[in-house]
Amino acid sequence: MTCRLLHHSPGCCRPADSNSKGPHSSIPPSPEVKTKAESTAPPTTSSAPRTHYDIFPETLPQGPPPHGHFPVDVRALRREFLRLQAQAHPDLHPAKDKVRAQSMSALINTAFKTLSNPLLRAQYLLGLRGINPGEDEQARVDDPALLMTVMEAHEQIQEAKMEADLKSLNEENEERIKVSENILEKAFKEDAIQAAVEESVRLRYWVNIRDSIHNWEPGKPGTVQH
Repeated sequence: MTCRLLHHSPGCCRPADSNSKGPHSSIPPSPEVKTKAESTAPPTTSSAPRTHYDIFPETLPQGPPPHGHFPVDVRALRREFLRLQAQAHPDLHPAKDKVRAQSMSALINTAFKTLSNPLLRAQYLLGLRGINPGEDEQARVDDPALLMTVMEAHEQIQEAKMEADLKSLNEENEERIKVSENILEKAFKEDAIQAAVEESVRLRYWVNIRDSIHNWEPGKPGTVQH
């Protein structure tokens, strides 16, 4: 049996362009250690961050893997995000700086959205290594057990009569996401790119199930992307 992902899923990936790094290239080095004053100030366009990790020096001081960790403390990340957004708000800047502040605010938003989501985080890290997860129209996973698990989850969501019916499924799925994050932590630490790509494919299914559970409403058909 074969699972197929939509075009935006990672897997069977190729380098993004001819100048991209090979699949075994290391991620850019972590940023230099900053002073407390520098780390608490919002980034500016004059000192553009090299990666999304550079935007959150308090929560992610070690930068991206392999120096930093793949799992992220999302609560701490959100606290730093809110503080940075408050400081970068265009209304707090003079007219001549508003456009720059708007650009910085958009960059902070994008970085937070990417790093707070384990799937987007994995895809982003693969992109830093020269792999474009969305380049292929489809990715395949020859794993009958995975397909069966996804189909059973789909049926449970479809048949749920109340939110409580999905409690156990949600707990099981959150555990799967944690397992995937741990596998990705090891893969990125060891620069095992193929393993990272394959686990990102599996993580895509778990995140889709999570989204379907969170978006469930009585009488509304539940769907899980295959």
